[in-house]
Amino acid sequence: MDESTTDTSDEPAAETESENEAEQETDAEWMDPADKPILEFLQSEDAFEPAQLDEAGLCPGNFGAYRCRELTKYGLLNNPMTGVYEVSERGEQYLDGELDPSELEPDE
Repeated sequence: MDESTTDTSDEPAAETESENEAEQETDAEWMDPADKPILEFLQSEDAFEPAQLDEAGLCPGNFGAYRCRELTKYGLLNNPMTGVYEVSERGEQYLDGELDPSELEPDE
């Protein structure tokens, strides 16, 4: 039984490593692996506060707020009110595979 338990624990570890490698990939040098999941989460909502990212288990709220500000700089999010973000038209295009974020420049 110990051998079967060992085999079972090895398989999830291998899957976890593959999942972690996939999560580390980004579509642009300025992006973070959390950005696409953040955008996908926001796409399912009308508008949100970064604290909801923490509640959803995507990333800590403070880090989510920072990434939202960065995504706003590159035009992938809109910031209609302080602390509230929504996916922009450009962000929708990125999620639909119609936009290469590596070609985007930040708004200063």
